[in-house]
Amino acid sequence: MKKDIHPEYVATTVTCTCGNEFTTKSTVTAGAISVEVCSACHPFYTGKQKIMDTGGRVARFERRYGNKK
Repeated sequence: MKKDIHPEYVATTVTCTCGNEFTTKSTVTAGAISVEVCSACHPFYTGKQKIMDTGGRVARFERRYGNKK
């Protein structure tokens, strides 16, 4: 690697709006990153994920083509 062309790689604290904090390495020179969603509060990771039927599309499909079981 060439010297003096790469950004500095420093320890960085990532803070979520839910209050969760963790430390990682990054080229962000401020040493801190704020995020809105992390693995501690994201519905996919917490198991609270919901599948929403927007506008009754599934019901409309079943009416149109029938519920074939």
